[in-house]
Amino acid sequence: MNDPDALVSQARDLVKDRFPHALGAVLGGSAAQGRAAATSDLDVAVLLPDGDASRREVIRHDGRLAELFLHTRADVPQHFERDRSLRRGTVLFLYDRGLVLADPHGHVARVREQARVVLAAGPPPLTPAEWERGRYVLTSFMDDLADAPSTDRYEQLALADSVLREAAHLLTAHHSAWTGIGKWLPRRLLTADPARGKALLEGHRAVAEQADPTRLTAAAEQVLHLLGGPLREGYTQRWHV
Repeated sequence: MNDPDALVSQARDLVKDRFPHALGAVLGGSAAQGRAAATSDLDVAVLLPDGDASRREVIRHDGRLAELFLHTRADVPQHFERDRSLRRGTVLFLYDRGLVLADPHGHVARVREQARVVLAAGPPPLTPAEWERGRYVLTSFMDDLADAPSTDRYEQLALADSVLREAAHLLTAHHSAWTGIGKWLPRRLLTADPARGKALLEGHRAVAEQADPTRLTAAAEQVLHLLGGPLREGYTQRWHV
């Protein structure tokens, strides 16, 4: 692990050097949580004056990669709503749980409060059509995983990943909880449902380590039973041309 204070100082210098006109900034991710490794990047949200350009940038500062989330005050609500619609809350959590690097006029404090209101409301519920499609897609991936020969590890592992992702999406939605991708998928999954989430993750691990899909299939079936069971024949999806 790196010295957390040194990373905060590095992030603060980045903001001062690159964005001297910024209204404020927040450091998030592993660096803010004291979990950063030697190669971890810096996740920094920078609040810019109106008239600047909202964007996402990846730069290298003082030898370390930094992923920058740049927003103007006027654009913040729009970006928060997009974040909510994706159900992941990436920028919302960054503002909510990050460490304030600078906030000379209180603008960041107000944006953080906005983020907390959106997070407390939770992600939008899935529509009936989205629930049906999720059940059908997860059922299909489970069937394909059960049929995949254990000797074809490429297909088996790809299908196990698909089963885990789709089951996690449905399970977090069932609990009206936020989901995630990458390293945030297991974290959000375990937060939303510790028991069923762990069963899914342990099942996925059994496929990876033992070429055994039975535990993952059983865990995914538990998720489906919460939602009305597997869906195969009778599923219909309308196409809008």
